[in-house]
Amino acid sequence: MTLTELINYFRFDGNQKEFFKTYSLNTESEVIEIYMQKPFNIENNLAFFEIEKTEGLQEYEVENIKYYNLIDFYYFLDFIEDSKKNKKLTDKELAEILLDYVVNDA
Repeated sequence: MTLTELINYFRFDGNQKEFFKTYSLNTESEVIEIYMQKPFNIENNLAFFEIEKTEGLQEYEVENIKYYNLIDFYYFLDFIEDSKKNKKLTDKELAEILLDYVVNDA
């Protein structure tokens, strides 16, 4: 799943509980983190991990693939809620805005 697809899923009433189940994420986790391979690009696939597994590391390796912490899942959901106010932006535009913010401002 790419950032654009993730935005689309949650922007149009995707179910968080169902999403966590689909990706085998522990709903009791303190934080779910969204990771991506570098170089960051909105077309890269995302990976989702519980903070209990990553221990908050910026770089996390699974099956010889290095992933880099992109954003906290709950911050992402806040971004989605804010984005619903501006229906003029496309999912891709929102993905570009979010990725730019995460890489350059956060």
